[in-house]
Amino acid sequence: MSRYHKYITMKNTLLFTFLLLISFSAKAQDISGQWNGILKLPGAQIRLVANLVKTDGGYSGTLDSPDQGAKGIPVNAVAFENSNLKLAMASLNAEYTAVLGADNTFKGTFKQNGMTFPLDLSRKVIEKVRVVRPQEPVKPYPYYSEDVKFDNTKDKISLAGTLTLPAKEGNYPAVILITGSGPQDRDEAIMDHKPFLVLADHLTRNGIAVLRYDDRGTAQSTGDFNAATSKELASDVESAVAYLKTRKEINARKIGLVGHSEGGLIAPMVAADSKDIAFIVLLAGPGLPGDEILTRQRRLIGRANGISDGDLDKTEEMNKEIYSVLKQQSSLTETKAKLKVIFEENHNKAPVEQQLPAEQREAVISQMINSVATPWYQFFITYDPTLALEKVQCPVLALNGEKDLQVPPKEDLEGIKRALEKGGNKNVTVKELPGLNHLFQECTTGSPAEYGKIEQTFSPTALVEISDWVKNIAK
Repeated sequence: MSRYHKYITMKNTLLFTFLLLISFSAKAQDISGQWNGILKLPGAQIRLVANLVKTDGGYSGTLDSPDQGAKGIPVNAVAFENSNLKLAMASLNAEYTAVLGADNTFKGTFKQNGMTFPLDLSRKVIEKVRVVRPQEPVKPYPYYSEDVKFDNTKDKISLAGTLTLPAKEGNYPAVILITGSGPQDRDEAIMDHKPFLVLADHLTRNGIAVLRYDDRGTAQSTGDFNAATSKELASDVESAVAYLKTRKEINARKIGLVGHSEGGLIAPMVAADSKDIAFIVLLAGPGLPGDEILTRQRRLIGRANGISDGDLDKTEEMNKEIYSVLKQQSSLTETKAKLKVIFEENHNKAPVEQQLPAEQREAVISQMINSVATPWYQFFITYDPTLALEKVQCPVLALNGEKDLQVPPKEDLEGIKRALEKGGNKNVTVKELPGLNHLFQECTTGSPAEYGKIEQTFSPTALVEISDWVKNIAK
């Protein structure tokens, strides 16, 4: 789920999002400035840029991952002596070793969880490779498109989006698109893909109005995304529904919700408490509690990237301890104190070569604590989506890709179907689509590392499944 991306892989988001904590200690040669390289991962290549500044004690710096939209990541802990460079990244359980050659290029390897990838760093700027996204629509569109704004009066924020209509005049069924985890723009842009732009284009061409909007605190919308849980984000959807009801072009009795990933958790929350929702579509939506989803997700993605079951077992044991603390609903101060004990104990159990120097340990552990001790994370791991699903009485379409490693299809689809049927919902369609990943792309392995490499943004099969079902329900 998209904040799934934030904590596991991606939505901010993916397994190799680089929180590299690196400080530099060097002798003789000045290596300050910008160093550029390409990390070659299975199915993907990611540009990295190290920005180094010389200090009295060595070097400080930041790291950018342009292809993932990450800039200014704090850097610390590096040894540079006699042309040998070694970077230790405890937060990633990784290290980088390289030798600076006569051509002023670091030639080395990046090692993480037992896997080794080539990574060379040089002064040469690496331009972004032009990607082909053949499904993205090109203006002028054969339909009406309008940039709009509407307010969440409860939380006093303004949301900016785009409303597309089959034609400027008319009265149309409509859907609101709800993004996955992490701060997303109205197109749900990720790794040079714009899934919601492609989906909105397809639906509008098929006679369905579409409202998509920037998440609060993102792009042109106001508010604080980091302070919001899924519950607050649900109130933004309610505000979008209220806005559509003011538009004469929209049939107020035929407004539906289409939620992807975390959006598939939010849609039932809204539909369970509102008679204004005519139908919902869940795209890789959850049917299990958040902690179960994250546990399954980590293991599936870890295996796909070659991590041993032994290492995955160790990570799972620590995560269970973390989840147990977060579920206690203690004060933030008490929660952080308990998490600190867990992180310190697990750090001390690690091999000596993977442990942080004493002077860096406090800062790194503090950062790890702050990444999980958040309102959203605490809400997500404790929330059971079946409670809302049992209350949903409108028609539901639930789709998952067979190769989805972020929201395991079989378990989650079964959970969704079971909850809806328990609540007495008689109009439920559940489908697992062969060969598709979490973004509903036709793929090879389903690993998030493939997302950016695949030209296709959204499987035509999935697009037709959605549009045909919505047209049938809204006719």
